[in-house]
Amino acid sequence: MLVIPAIDIKNGKCVRLLQGDYDRMTVYSDDPVKMAVNWKKRGAERIHVVDLDGSKDGHPVNEAVIKEIAGAVGVPIQVGGGIRNPETVERYLSAGVSRVILGTVALKDRNFVLEACRRFPGKIILGIDARDGRVAVEGWLEQTDMSPVELAQMYEGMGLDAVIYTDIGRDGMKTGVNCDATVELARAVDIPVIASGGVSGLDDIERLQREESLGVMGVIVGKALYDGRIELEEAIAVARGGGH
Repeated sequence: MLVIPAIDIKNGKCVRLLQGDYDRMTVYSDDPVKMAVNWKKRGAERIHVVDLDGSKDGHPVNEAVIKEIAGAVGVPIQVGGGIRNPETVERYLSAGVSRVILGTVALKDRNFVLEACRRFPGKIILGIDARDGRVAVEGWLEQTDMSPVELAQMYEGMGLDAVIYTDIGRDGMKTGVNCDATVELARAVDIPVIASGGVSGLDDIERLQREESLGVMGVIVGKALYDGRIELEEAIAVARGGGH
């Protein structure tokens, strides 16, 4: 199972939000590229990058720095935030981004997502953000009536690389990952699932690692890495089945 460090970018800086709240933000670095290189040096095999301004505005805002990260790290990066049309997907992939995450648009423009999967097989990740068991969109600002399982099943068999499941209520709170909901999703679809939101310690990594055979292929870790509650090297060892 992969441990995937998160780099959230706002105003060109590496930040973390609490529960997706743009008013509760901590800046961890003025240099996201340097941060990405640091995670790569410490063993990251994939890096998760989000354009937070892009999520809110509906179009890429921090594209230049994200392309710089793609050119600097030499490991696959997956990018989300404000990707709403084929041109943006193509620009990112051409610039060396490994996978593109489509979130809000999966509910609003199914045809675009299907077309992206067809044109770029294995390069598209479905980002599902949920609050209280319901999908949220538009940078987490808008709630829907759809469950994560229902949304993922709409794209079953379409060539997605993975589904990222984020429990917004836990994101940045270090309250523990929502393992049950992640496993429920992994059982419901044949698409690999990446857990996200609330990872607080190595126990979370270990719990998820035990579910790898069900299709939990990775976990995104943000605040716990930045606060030093988790050391990336240890987390990777646990994710490979080493325990702790």
